[in-house]
Amino acid sequence: MNNADKCKESLKAAINKATEYAENPDMNTNGCNQEGNYLAIEGKIVDELKTVFDPEIPVNIYDLGLIYEIRVDENCNAYIKMTLTSPSCPMAETIPIEVHQKIKDITGINEVQVDLVFDPPWSKDMMSEDALLQLGML
Repeated sequence: MNNADKCKESLKAAINKATEYAENPDMNTNGCNQEGNYLAIEGKIVDELKTVFDPEIPVNIYDLGLIYEIRVDENCNAYIKMTLTSPSCPMAETIPIEVHQKIKDITGINEVQVDLVFDPPWSKDMMSEDALLQLGML
């Protein structure tokens, strides 16, 4: 078995484990260092981020491209680097707090750090195809 095949097998195993976890939320989650838990936890984080909206724009913050980075460490601590559409966004106080709370409420997550950054500045080029379609920009 060559390296590419080994990588494929490893990825398949991780995806299967993440799928099993997603289908069985009561599965033992004593730490994110268990095989597949990273993918499952990150998937849950993305799902939660897709429930957060800027009230002025009818698209979730994930599809808007406001999330720059998602990390989960071996202790199930989550790190989110995000931005807003503008530094003067009136929701600058509330959106990061909502993100923090929604991620903190995910079973298995211990600590959450949300960093709000404005470099690089957000642009519509960061939006997903779904967001562009929703806003009639495609």
